[in-house]
Amino acid sequence: MALPRIMIAALRGGSGKTIVSVGLIASWRKRGMAIAPFKKGPDFIDAGWLALAAARPCHNLDTFLMPTERILLSFSKRALTCELAVIEGNRGLYDGIDLEGSTSTSELAKLLKAPVVLTVDCTKATRTVAAMVLGCIQFDREVNICGVVLNRVAGSRHESILRKTIEHYCSLPVLGAIPKIKGEAFPERHMGLVPTLEHDWADESIEKAAEMVEQYLDLDRLLAVAGQAPQLSAGPLPNDKKTFRLSEKAPQPRIGVIKDAAFQFYYPENLEALEAAGAEIVTLNALADPGLPRLDGLYIGGGFPETQAQALAENKGFRDDVRCLAEKGFPIYAECGGLMYLGESLVLDGKTYPMAGVFPVVFGFSKRPQGHGYTIFEVERPNPYFKPGVQVRGHEFHYSKVLSWRGKAEDLAFRMTRGIGFAGKRDGLCYNNILATYSHVHALGTPSWAEAVVEAANSYRQRAQ
Repeated sequence: MALPRIMIAALRGGSGKTIVSVGLIASWRKRGMAIAPFKKGPDFIDAGWLALAAARPCHNLDTFLMPTERILLSFSKRALTCELAVIEGNRGLYDGIDLEGSTSTSELAKLLKAPVVLTVDCTKATRTVAAMVLGCIQFDREVNICGVVLNRVAGSRHESILRKTIEHYCSLPVLGAIPKIKGEAFPERHMGLVPTLEHDWADESIEKAAEMVEQYLDLDRLLAVAGQAPQLSAGPLPNDKKTFRLSEKAPQPRIGVIKDAAFQFYYPENLEALEAAGAEIVTLNALADPGLPRLDGLYIGGGFPETQAQALAENKGFRDDVRCLAEKGFPIYAECGGLMYLGESLVLDGKTYPMAGVFPVVFGFSKRPQGHGYTIFEVERPNPYFKPGVQVRGHEFHYSKVLSWRGKAEDLAFRMTRGIGFAGKRDGLCYNNILATYSHVHALGTPSWAEAVVEAANSYRQRAQ
Protein backbone atom coordinates (compact mmCIF):
# COMPACT_ATOMS: atom_id res chain seq x y z
CA MET A 1 0.00 0.00 0.00
CA ALA A 2 1.27 3.46 -0.91
CA LEU A 3 0.69 5.52 2.23
CA PRO A 4 2.35 8.96 2.28
CA ARG A 5 3.59 9.46 5.84
CA ILE A 6 6.03 11.41 7.95
CA MET A 7 7.36 10.99 11.49
CA ILE A 8 8.09 14.12 13.52
CA ALA A 9 10.76 13.23 16.08
CA ALA A 10 13.23 15.06 18.33
CA LEU A 11 16.45 14.68 20.32
CA ARG A 12 14.53 14.94 23.60
CA GLY A 13 11.16 15.84 25.05
CA GLY A 14 10.22 19.50 25.07
CA SER A 15 11.86 20.25 21.71
CA GLY A 16 8.65 21.44 20.06
CA LYS A 17 7.61 18.39 18.06
CA THR A 18 3.97 18.56 19.24
CA ILE A 19 3.53 22.16 18.10
CA VAL A 20 5.26 21.36 14.78
CA SER A 21 3.06 18.29 14.29
CA VAL A 22 -0.12 20.18 15.18
CA GLY A 23 0.85 23.07 12.89
CA LEU A 24 1.63 20.79 9.95
CA ILE A 25 -1.64 18.89 10.32
CA ALA A 26 -3.69 22.07 10.62
CA SER A 27 -1.94 23.77 7.71
CA TRP A 28 -2.28 20.82 5.34
CA ARG A 29 -5.89 20.41 6.40
CA LYS A 30 -6.46 24.07 5.44
CA ARG A 31 -5.21 23.10 1.97
CA GLY A 32 -8.08 20.64 1.78
CA MET A 33 -6.09 17.51 2.60
CA ALA A 34 -7.40 14.72 4.81
CA ILE A 35 -4.71 14.02 7.42
CA ALA A 36 -4.53 10.90 9.59
CA PRO A 37 -2.91 11.84 12.93
CA PHE A 38 -0.99 9.36 15.08
CA LYS A 39 0.85 9.62 18.39
CA LYS A 40 3.66 7.30 19.36
CA GLY A 41 3.28 6.12 22.94
CA PRO A 42 0.44 6.01 25.45
CA ASP A 43 -0.19 9.76 25.38
CA PHE A 44 -3.68 11.26 25.69
CA ILE A 45 -3.02 15.00 25.83
CA ASP A 46 -0.83 15.44 22.75
CA ALA A 47 -3.17 13.06 20.91
CA GLY A 48 -6.08 15.34 21.79
CA TRP A 49 -4.36 18.34 20.19
CA LEU A 50 -3.45 16.32 17.09
CA ALA A 51 -7.06 15.13 16.79
CA LEU A 52 -8.37 18.68 17.10
CA ALA A 53 -5.99 19.88 14.39
CA ALA A 54 -6.97 17.06 12.03
CA ALA A 55 -10.71 17.10 12.88
CA ARG A 56 -10.58 13.33 13.25
CA PRO A 57 -9.49 10.92 16.02
CA CYS A 58 -5.79 10.51 16.71
CA HIS A 59 -4.71 6.90 17.22
CA ASN A 60 -1.87 5.75 19.44
CA LEU A 61 0.87 3.41 18.22
CA ASP A 62 2.92 1.75 20.94
CA THR A 63 5.31 -1.19 20.66
CA PHE A 64 5.08 -1.92 24.39
CA LEU A 65 1.30 -2.04 24.65
CA MET A 66 0.44 -3.79 21.39
CA PRO A 67 1.90 -6.40 19.01
CA THR A 68 3.59 -5.12 15.86
CA GLU A 69 1.06 -6.76 13.54
CA ARG A 70 -1.77 -4.84 15.22
CA ILE A 71 0.20 -1.61 14.96
CA LEU A 72 0.59 -2.16 11.22
CA LEU A 73 -3.08 -3.04 10.80
CA SER A 74 -4.28 -0.04 12.78
CA PHE A 75 -1.96 2.37 11.01
CA SER A 76 -2.79 1.09 7.55
CA LYS A 77 -6.51 1.14 8.19
CA ARG A 78 -6.52 4.80 9.31
CA ALA A 79 -3.97 6.02 6.77
CA LEU A 80 -5.81 4.44 3.84
CA THR A 81 -8.77 6.74 4.42
CA CYS A 82 -6.60 9.88 4.19
CA GLU A 83 -4.11 11.51 1.86
CA LEU A 84 -1.28 11.76 4.37
CA ALA A 85 -0.34 10.39 7.80
CA VAL A 86 1.52 12.47 10.38
CA ILE A 87 3.04 10.54 13.29
CA GLU A 88 4.35 12.43 16.29
CA GLY A 89 7.08 10.62 18.19
CA ASN A 90 7.70 10.87 21.92
CA ARG A 91 10.75 11.83 23.97
CA GLY A 92 14.04 11.49 22.12
CA LEU A 93 14.25 9.52 18.88
CA TYR A 94 16.08 6.56 20.43
CA ASP A 95 14.71 6.72 23.98
CA GLY A 96 13.14 3.53 25.30
CA ILE A 97 12.85 1.37 28.39
CA ASP A 98 15.55 -1.18 27.49
CA LEU A 99 19.06 -1.36 26.04
CA GLU A 100 17.76 -2.20 22.56
CA GLY A 101 15.31 0.72 22.46
CA SER A 102 12.48 -1.65 21.58
CA THR A 103 9.83 0.88 22.67
CA SER A 104 11.48 3.90 21.04
CA THR A 105 10.23 6.24 18.34
CA SER A 106 13.02 4.95 16.10
CA GLU A 107 11.72 1.37 16.24
CA LEU A 108 8.22 2.53 15.35
CA ALA A 109 9.66 4.55 12.44
CA LYS A 110 11.43 1.43 11.16
CA LEU A 111 8.29 -0.68 11.56
CA LEU A 112 6.21 1.82 9.59
CA LYS A 113 9.06 2.60 7.15
CA ALA A 114 8.32 6.24 7.87
CA PRO A 115 10.64 9.09 6.83
CA VAL A 116 11.78 10.94 9.96
CA VAL A 117 12.13 14.70 10.38
CA LEU A 118 14.05 15.79 13.49
CA THR A 119 12.84 18.83 15.42
CA VAL A 120 15.87 20.26 17.21
CA ASP A 121 15.94 22.81 20.02
CA CYS A 122 18.89 25.02 19.03
CA THR A 123 19.03 27.13 22.18
CA LYS A 124 22.62 28.31 22.83
CA ALA A 125 24.18 25.90 20.31
CA THR A 126 25.53 26.03 16.74
CA ARG A 127 27.88 23.37 15.28
CA THR A 128 27.09 21.04 18.18
CA VAL A 129 23.58 20.69 16.74
CA ALA A 130 25.13 19.17 13.59
CA ALA A 131 27.10 16.76 15.77
CA MET A 132 23.92 15.63 17.54
CA VAL A 133 22.03 15.19 14.27
CA LEU A 134 24.97 13.27 12.77
CA GLY A 135 25.01 11.06 15.85
CA CYS A 136 21.34 10.22 15.31
CA ILE A 137 22.06 9.30 11.68
CA GLN A 138 25.01 7.06 12.58
CA PHE A 139 23.38 5.46 15.63
CA ASP A 140 21.01 3.36 13.51
CA ARG A 141 21.35 3.54 9.73
CA GLU A 142 18.01 1.76 9.30
CA VAL A 143 16.19 4.83 10.58
CA ASN A 144 15.38 6.98 7.56
CA ILE A 145 16.15 10.52 8.79
CA CYS A 146 15.25 12.83 5.89
CA GLY A 147 15.44 16.35 7.24
CA VAL A 148 15.71 18.74 10.17
CA VAL A 149 13.48 21.49 11.56
CA LEU A 150 15.34 24.03 13.68
CA ASN A 151 13.48 25.39 16.69
CA ARG A 152 14.10 28.35 19.01
CA VAL A 153 16.60 29.96 16.65
CA ALA A 154 18.05 33.23 18.01
CA GLY A 155 18.28 35.15 14.74
CA SER A 156 19.35 35.14 11.08
CA ARG A 157 23.08 34.69 11.86
CA HIS A 158 22.31 31.79 14.20
CA GLU A 159 20.11 30.20 11.56
CA SER A 160 22.74 30.61 8.84
CA ILE A 161 25.42 28.82 10.87
CA LEU A 162 23.03 26.01 11.78
CA ARG A 163 21.89 25.48 8.19
CA LYS A 164 25.42 25.45 6.77
CA THR A 165 26.86 23.06 9.34
CA ILE A 166 23.94 20.59 9.23
CA GLU A 167 23.79 20.49 5.46
CA HIS A 168 27.60 20.20 5.21
CA TYR A 169 28.30 17.58 7.90
CA CYS A 170 25.03 15.65 7.85
CA SER A 171 24.01 15.91 4.17
CA LEU A 172 20.45 16.61 5.30
CA PRO A 173 18.16 19.44 4.23
CA VAL A 174 17.00 21.97 6.81
CA LEU A 175 13.26 22.12 6.18
CA GLY A 176 12.50 25.10 8.36
CA ALA A 177 13.74 27.34 11.15
CA ILE A 178 11.41 28.58 13.87
CA PRO A 179 12.62 31.56 15.90
CA LYS A 180 12.24 32.03 19.62
CA ILE A 181 8.63 33.12 20.01
CA LYS A 182 7.50 35.25 22.92
CA GLY A 183 4.37 34.03 24.64
CA GLU A 184 3.00 30.53 24.47
CA ALA A 185 -0.15 29.50 22.62
CA PHE A 186 -0.04 26.03 24.15
CA PRO A 187 -0.28 26.15 27.97
CA GLU A 188 1.50 23.35 29.82
CA ARG A 189 0.82 21.47 33.04
CA HIS A 190 2.42 18.42 34.62
CA MET A 191 4.33 16.44 31.98
CA GLY A 192 2.96 18.09 28.85
CA LEU A 193 0.23 20.18 27.31
CA VAL A 194 -3.08 21.04 28.93
CA PRO A 195 -5.97 18.89 27.60
CA THR A 196 -7.90 20.64 24.83
CA LEU A 197 -11.22 20.39 26.69
CA GLU A 198 -9.76 22.57 29.44
CA HIS A 199 -8.42 25.17 27.02
CA ASP A 200 -10.84 27.93 26.01
CA TRP A 201 -8.58 29.04 23.16
CA ALA A 202 -7.89 25.62 21.64
CA ASP A 203 -8.97 26.57 18.12
CA GLU A 204 -6.98 29.78 18.33
CA SER A 205 -3.90 27.84 19.42
CA ILE A 206 -4.29 25.45 16.50
CA GLU A 207 -4.53 28.39 14.11
CA LYS A 208 -1.39 29.99 15.59
CA ALA A 209 0.51 26.73 15.13
CA ALA A 210 -0.64 26.56 11.50
CA GLU A 211 0.45 30.16 10.87
CA MET A 212 3.82 29.42 12.45
CA VAL A 213 4.65 26.45 10.22
CA GLU A 214 3.35 28.25 7.14
CA GLN A 215 5.70 31.14 7.85
CA TYR A 216 8.81 29.25 8.88
CA LEU A 217 8.67 25.72 7.37
CA ASP A 218 8.95 24.54 3.77
CA LEU A 219 5.62 22.72 3.54
CA ASP A 220 6.10 21.58 -0.06
CA ARG A 221 9.45 19.93 0.69
CA LEU A 222 7.95 18.29 3.79
CA LEU A 223 5.12 16.93 1.63
CA ALA A 224 7.71 15.60 -0.80
CA VAL A 225 9.48 13.81 2.07
CA ALA A 226 6.20 12.17 3.10
CA GLY A 227 5.53 11.13 -0.48
CA GLN A 228 8.87 9.31 -0.65
CA ALA A 229 7.75 6.73 1.93
CA PRO A 230 8.00 3.21 0.49
CA GLN A 231 5.04 0.90 0.16
CA LEU A 232 3.89 -0.77 3.36
CA SER A 233 2.57 -4.29 3.69
CA ALA A 234 0.18 -4.92 6.56
CA GLY A 235 -1.89 -7.95 5.56
CA PRO A 236 -5.72 -8.09 5.49
CA LEU A 237 -7.60 -5.47 7.47
CA PRO A 238 -9.83 -6.71 10.32
CA ASN A 239 -13.63 -6.59 10.23
CA ASP A 240 -14.70 -3.89 12.68
CA LYS A 241 -18.20 -5.26 12.94
CA LYS A 242 -17.20 -8.65 14.26
CA THR A 243 -19.31 -9.26 17.35
CA PHE A 244 -19.64 -12.02 19.90
CA ARG A 245 -23.37 -11.46 20.41
CA LEU A 246 -25.43 -14.63 19.98
CA SER A 247 -28.05 -12.99 17.83
CA GLU A 248 -27.99 -9.95 15.56
CA LYS A 249 -31.53 -9.25 16.84
CA ALA A 250 -30.40 -9.06 20.46
CA PRO A 251 -30.62 -5.52 21.89
CA GLN A 252 -27.31 -3.73 22.21
CA PRO A 253 -26.17 -3.25 25.80
CA ARG A 254 -25.92 0.48 26.53
CA ILE A 255 -22.56 1.45 28.02
CA GLY A 256 -22.15 4.95 29.40
CA VAL A 257 -18.84 6.74 28.81
CA ILE A 258 -18.17 9.93 30.81
CA LYS A 259 -16.55 12.50 28.52
CA ASP A 260 -16.22 16.00 29.91
CA ALA A 261 -13.55 18.36 31.23
CA ALA A 262 -12.82 15.98 34.13
CA PHE A 263 -12.74 12.66 32.25
CA GLN A 264 -11.39 12.71 28.72
CA PHE A 265 -8.59 10.16 28.45
CA TYR A 266 -9.89 7.40 26.19
CA TYR A 267 -8.06 5.60 23.43
CA PRO A 268 -10.33 5.79 20.34
CA GLU A 269 -9.61 2.10 19.76
CA ASN A 270 -11.12 1.25 23.17
CA LEU A 271 -14.43 2.87 22.29
CA GLU A 272 -14.33 1.33 18.81
CA ALA A 273 -13.67 -2.08 20.36
CA LEU A 274 -16.68 -1.73 22.67
CA GLU A 275 -18.88 -0.94 19.69
CA ALA A 276 -17.37 -3.78 17.66
CA ALA A 277 -18.18 -6.14 20.53
CA GLY A 278 -21.83 -5.11 20.36
CA ALA A 279 -22.22 -2.10 22.66
CA GLU A 280 -24.08 1.14 22.13
CA ILE A 281 -21.97 4.01 23.53
CA VAL A 282 -23.87 6.66 25.50
CA THR A 283 -21.81 9.80 26.18
CA LEU A 284 -22.26 11.31 29.66
CA ASN A 285 -21.20 14.47 31.48
CA ALA A 286 -20.50 14.07 35.20
CA LEU A 287 -20.37 17.86 35.59
CA ALA A 288 -23.71 18.75 34.01
CA ASP A 289 -25.98 15.70 33.67
CA PRO A 290 -28.46 15.52 36.59
CA GLY A 291 -28.13 11.75 36.80
CA LEU A 292 -27.60 8.56 34.83
CA PRO A 293 -29.95 7.50 32.04
CA ARG A 294 -30.91 3.86 31.55
CA LEU A 295 -27.63 2.01 31.12
CA ASP A 296 -26.26 -1.50 31.30
CA GLY A 297 -22.69 -0.56 32.18
CA LEU A 298 -20.34 2.36 32.75
CA TYR A 299 -16.78 3.10 31.60
CA ILE A 300 -15.01 5.98 33.38
CA GLY A 301 -11.67 6.88 31.84
CA GLY A 302 -8.83 9.00 33.11
CA GLY A 303 -8.43 12.74 33.20
CA PHE A 304 -7.84 15.43 35.77
CA PRO A 305 -10.88 15.32 38.09
CA GLU A 306 -8.96 17.54 40.52
CA THR A 307 -9.38 20.46 38.11
CA GLN A 308 -13.16 20.01 38.29
CA ALA A 309 -13.42 18.79 41.89
CA GLN A 310 -15.97 21.38 43.00
CA ALA A 311 -18.28 20.82 40.03
CA LEU A 312 -18.08 17.04 40.47
CA ALA A 313 -18.87 17.38 44.18
CA GLU A 314 -21.80 19.73 43.53
CA ASN A 315 -23.44 17.32 41.09
CA LYS A 316 -24.85 15.16 43.87
CA GLY A 317 -27.54 13.57 41.71
CA PHE A 318 -25.01 12.08 39.35
CA ARG A 319 -22.77 10.86 42.19
CA ASP A 320 -25.70 9.31 44.03
CA ASP A 321 -26.85 7.47 40.91
CA VAL A 322 -23.39 5.94 40.43
CA ARG A 323 -23.19 4.83 44.07
CA CYS A 324 -26.74 3.41 44.17
CA LEU A 325 -26.28 1.43 40.97
CA ALA A 326 -22.91 0.14 42.18
CA GLU A 327 -24.64 -1.36 45.21
CA LYS A 328 -27.06 -3.20 42.90
CA GLY A 329 -24.35 -4.98 40.89
CA PHE A 330 -24.17 -2.48 38.03
CA PRO A 331 -20.95 -3.13 36.04
CA ILE A 332 -18.39 -0.31 36.10
CA TYR A 333 -14.87 -0.23 34.69
CA ALA A 334 -12.77 2.76 35.82
CA GLU A 335 -9.24 3.94 35.03
CA CYS A 336 -7.11 6.43 36.98
CA GLY A 337 -9.34 9.54 37.18
CA GLY A 338 -12.32 7.21 37.15
CA LEU A 339 -10.85 5.34 40.13
CA MET A 340 -10.53 8.66 41.97
CA TYR A 341 -14.15 9.53 41.22
CA LEU A 342 -15.33 6.23 42.71
CA GLY A 343 -13.54 7.03 45.99
CA GLU A 344 -15.01 8.85 48.97
CA SER A 345 -13.38 12.22 48.38
CA LEU A 346 -10.58 14.32 46.93
CA VAL A 347 -8.56 16.58 49.23
CA LEU A 348 -7.18 19.69 47.53
CA ASP A 349 -5.44 22.56 49.31
CA GLY A 350 -6.93 21.48 52.61
CA LYS A 351 -10.50 21.29 51.29
CA THR A 352 -12.43 18.03 50.92
CA TYR A 353 -14.65 17.36 47.90
CA PRO A 354 -17.03 14.37 48.12
CA MET A 355 -17.02 11.91 45.21
CA ALA A 356 -19.20 8.88 44.42
CA GLY A 357 -18.25 6.96 47.57
CA VAL A 358 -18.15 3.47 46.06
CA PHE A 359 -14.72 2.65 47.54
CA PRO A 360 -13.57 3.64 51.06
CA VAL A 361 -10.59 5.66 49.89
CA VAL A 362 -9.59 9.33 50.15
CA PHE A 363 -7.22 10.77 47.55
CA GLY A 364 -4.78 13.65 47.87
CA PHE A 365 -2.33 15.15 45.41
CA SER A 366 1.38 15.70 45.06
CA LYS A 367 3.45 18.11 42.99
CA ARG A 368 5.49 15.16 41.70
CA PRO A 369 4.21 12.15 39.73
CA GLN A 370 3.18 9.28 41.99
CA GLY A 371 3.01 6.86 39.09
CA HIS A 372 4.36 7.47 35.60
CA GLY A 373 5.23 4.96 32.91
CA TYR A 374 4.42 1.55 31.55
CA THR A 375 2.86 -1.06 33.81
CA ILE A 376 2.53 -4.82 33.85
CA PHE A 377 0.12 -6.45 36.25
CA GLU A 378 -0.64 -10.06 36.95
CA VAL A 379 -4.27 -10.85 37.66
CA GLU A 380 -4.36 -12.90 40.85
CA ARG A 381 -7.95 -12.68 42.06
CA PRO A 382 -11.39 -13.07 40.46
CA ASN A 383 -12.89 -9.93 38.95
CA PRO A 384 -15.46 -9.16 36.24
CA TYR A 385 -13.06 -8.24 33.42
CA PHE A 386 -9.77 -10.17 33.50
CA LYS A 387 -9.14 -13.88 34.01
CA PRO A 388 -6.88 -14.82 36.93
CA GLY A 389 -3.42 -15.84 35.82
CA VAL A 390 -3.12 -13.51 32.83
CA GLN A 391 -0.59 -10.68 32.53
CA VAL A 392 -1.77 -7.34 31.22
CA ARG A 393 0.28 -4.41 29.93
CA GLY A 394 -0.81 -0.85 30.53
CA HIS A 395 0.29 2.65 31.40
CA GLU A 396 -0.10 4.83 34.50
CA PHE A 397 0.23 8.57 34.93
CA HIS A 398 -1.09 10.29 38.04
CA TYR A 399 -0.25 12.90 40.63
CA SER A 400 -2.88 11.61 43.03
CA LYS A 401 -2.01 9.54 46.09
CA VAL A 402 -3.94 7.51 48.63
CA LEU A 403 -4.39 9.43 51.88
CA SER A 404 -6.51 6.77 53.56
CA TRP A 405 -8.01 3.45 52.58
CA ARG A 406 -10.22 1.23 54.71
CA GLY A 407 -10.23 -1.68 52.30
CA LYS A 408 -8.67 -5.12 52.53
CA ALA A 409 -5.85 -6.76 50.58
CA GLU A 410 -8.30 -9.20 49.03
CA ASP A 411 -10.12 -6.25 47.45
CA LEU A 412 -7.11 -5.74 45.13
CA ALA A 413 -7.06 -8.13 42.17
CA PHE A 414 -3.69 -7.27 40.59
CA ARG A 415 -0.06 -7.71 41.55
CA MET A 416 2.16 -5.12 39.86
CA THR A 417 5.28 -6.59 38.25
CA ARG A 418 6.05 -3.21 36.70
CA GLY A 419 4.75 0.15 37.91
CA ILE A 420 3.41 1.56 41.17
CA GLY A 421 -0.28 0.69 41.19
CA PHE A 422 -2.74 1.61 43.93
CA ALA A 423 -0.97 0.55 47.13
CA GLY A 424 1.79 -1.87 48.13
CA LYS A 425 2.57 -2.84 44.51
CA ARG A 426 -1.04 -3.94 44.06
CA ASP A 427 -3.93 -2.51 42.06
CA GLY A 428 -7.39 -3.36 40.78
CA LEU A 429 -10.00 -2.42 43.38
CA CYS A 430 -12.96 -4.80 43.21
CA TYR A 431 -16.47 -4.49 44.55
CA ASN A 432 -19.56 -6.25 43.20
CA ASN A 433 -19.28 -5.80 39.39
CA ILE A 434 -16.82 -2.92 39.64
CA LEU A 435 -13.11 -2.86 38.82
CA ALA A 436 -11.03 0.30 39.17
CA THR A 437 -7.32 0.65 38.49
CA TYR A 438 -4.62 3.24 37.96
CA SER A 439 -3.48 1.43 34.79
CA HIS A 440 -4.89 2.37 31.39
CA VAL A 441 -5.17 -0.59 29.03
CA HIS A 442 -5.27 -0.41 25.24
CA ALA A 443 -7.77 -2.54 23.33
CA LEU A 444 -5.25 -3.41 20.60
CA GLY A 445 -2.92 -4.86 23.22
CA THR A 446 -5.65 -6.42 25.39
CA PRO A 447 -8.47 -7.36 23.00
CA SER A 448 -10.27 -9.46 25.63
CA TRP A 449 -10.99 -6.30 27.65
CA ALA A 450 -13.75 -4.92 25.41
CA GLU A 451 -15.54 -8.22 25.11
CA ALA A 452 -15.47 -8.66 28.89
CA VAL A 453 -16.89 -5.17 29.47
CA VAL A 454 -19.68 -5.73 26.96
CA GLU A 455 -20.40 -9.21 28.29
CA ALA A 456 -20.76 -7.83 31.83
CA ALA A 457 -23.16 -5.16 30.54
CA ASN A 458 -25.13 -7.69 28.57
CA SER A 459 -25.48 -9.97 31.61
CA TYR A 460 -26.65 -7.06 33.74
CA ARG A 461 -29.25 -6.09 31.12
CA GLN A 462 -30.59 -9.63 31.03
CA ARG A 463 -30.81 -9.85 34.84
CA ALA A 464 -32.57 -6.49 35.03
CA GLN A 465 -35.29 -7.51 32.58
